Amino acid sequence: MTGRRDRFDTLRKYKGLCGFVKRSESEHDVWEAGHSSTSLSAAMGMAIARDLQGEDYRVVAVIGDGALTGGMALEALNHIGHEQKNVTIILNDNEMSIAPNVGALHNYLSKIRSDKHYRRAKEEVEHLLKKIPAIGGTLAKTAEKVKDSLKYLVMHGVWFEELGLTYIGPVDGHNLPLLLETLKQADKVQGPVLVHVVTTKGKGYTPAEQDAHAWHGASPYKIESGQMIKAVGNPMYTEVFGSTLIELGERDERIIAVTPAMPGGSGLLKFAERFPSRMIDVGIAEQHAATLCAGMAVQGMKPVFAVYSTFMQRAYDQIVHDICRMNLNVTFAIDRAGFVGADGETHQGVYDIAFLRSLPNMVLMMPKDENELRHMMFTALQYDDGPIAYRYPRINGLGVPLDRELKAIPIGKWETVREGDAAAILAVGPMVQTAQEAADALAKEGLQVRVVNARFIKPLDEAMLLQIGKDGLPILTMEEGAALGGFGSAVLEYYAREVMDGLHIRTMGIPDYFVEHGSVKEQRKEVGLTAEQAAAQLTALLKAARPPKRQRA
Repeated sequence: MTGRRDRFDTLRKYKGLCGFVKRSESEHDVWEAGHSSTSLSAAMGMAIARDLQGEDYRVVAVIGDGALTGGMALEALNHIGHEQKNVTIILNDNEMSIAPNVGALHNYLSKIRSDKHYRRAKEEVEHLLKKIPAIGGTLAKTAEKVKDSLKYLVMHGVWFEELGLTYIGPVDGHNLPLLLETLKQADKVQGPVLVHVVTTKGKGYTPAEQDAHAWHGASPYKIESGQMIKAVGNPMYTEVFGSTLIELGERDERIIAVTPAMPGGSGLLKFAERFPSRMIDVGIAEQHAATLCAGMAVQGMKPVFAVYSTFMQRAYDQIVHDICRMNLNVTFAIDRAGFVGADGETHQGVYDIAFLRSLPNMVLMMPKDENELRHMMFTALQYDDGPIAYRYPRINGLGVPLDRELKAIPIGKWETVREGDAAAILAVGPMVQTAQEAADALAKEGLQVRVVNARFIKPLDEAMLLQIGKDGLPILTMEEGAALGGFGSAVLEYYAREVMDGLHIRTMGIPDYFVEHGSVKEQRKEVGLTAEQAAAQLTALLKAARPPKRQRA
């Protein structure tokens, strides 16, 4: 319908079609969304602009029942009902977002969905009222009151009506003639109208219908049976996080896992099975989740907020105001930190370093491998002095052995993983491995480069920085995060503050633009976060640090 069929095989591939609506891709994509619960606010903004410009068209917003649990959607509903603009809301109710929905609103919609008598009763009452002869305005008003009072008896959609929306439904979203007729009726309604459409996620493909959770983001599979073709490789960081959290949960009953509608994606399903009362899914409500953790921390619990980096952005004020300002002991398990591959620009986890390291009381760390992640998780459990975060990428681990005994890492202490006296690379997370590959390449040219696992992004290891500065080593920083305000910026700020002149420093990070979808390898290559580029940067840095000797006349 939108003219992209011939490019469908490029979907979510590098330089191909985006997996989400994208304004630059098609005139039919009037809005962009990779996060949830934004459509109603956008629709209301468009409706206000329409009326101020004196134009006449209907604004239609589609929202899922999972997205409707988001605070932003509820704020928009409140405003839409108050302003009474002509807006049509199509509620796509399939009982799912990424995971099965939770919460009181979900239960409310379930009641509507299961009430088979609602539509028939409403239609019969309206038919009966039409038959009453019009004997002046009094009877008309009385009839309207009867109709209004009846909705409390037969109409579970009363909540939407009381907010000021006309409620139509529920309607079978897979019955196309009925759906089209319902939408035509909705188009005639003055003011805001909500059409409750009930659908089945994965409709038309039996395996997807039977397991909508697993099929939300499908990997390659056998189409005849629906059997997933699982890639063979080392466990992902998310899996290591999930198993280690169970291990820590066995030791400390104060640990409570909190997730905003991502129990599977965050690796918490097994934790939920083991500790059902200590795993809380709040729905798509990151702001609530953050302050919820703060409330638990006030009472002496050890909340672990398991959240994707990109979704944590939605709770920034709560992290600042309700957690850091009160210096509460909340742990942030930041998944999908760095590039995320095919999900692209809406989901890149590249901004959390810049916005977290500026917050007072925050400790921020990132492991070089999956074994170090386990030790960082233990470190966070032992830490009692305020908020602490560990971030980890959406990739497979390196396959290193996992220590059975977990030890706390001294806060703010880095690790030298390779000695050298020619230059120093200060690398964070997966970039440590990339830095070592660059050092290997330079070693073939006779240059021994020191590689530092800068595992604490905040606080910095100032003792090591001071020594490197005194040694006069050229410095290259590497991070899979935004260069503006990131780890490299922190290093530059330190040396500026210490007034250590004459140092040669370069930073490598993600430039100031949104990096689109593709594989992680392709994304790193695009921005230059490769061993080859790091080696080239160091070579240039060494030349700048060692100018050629003057020739005698």
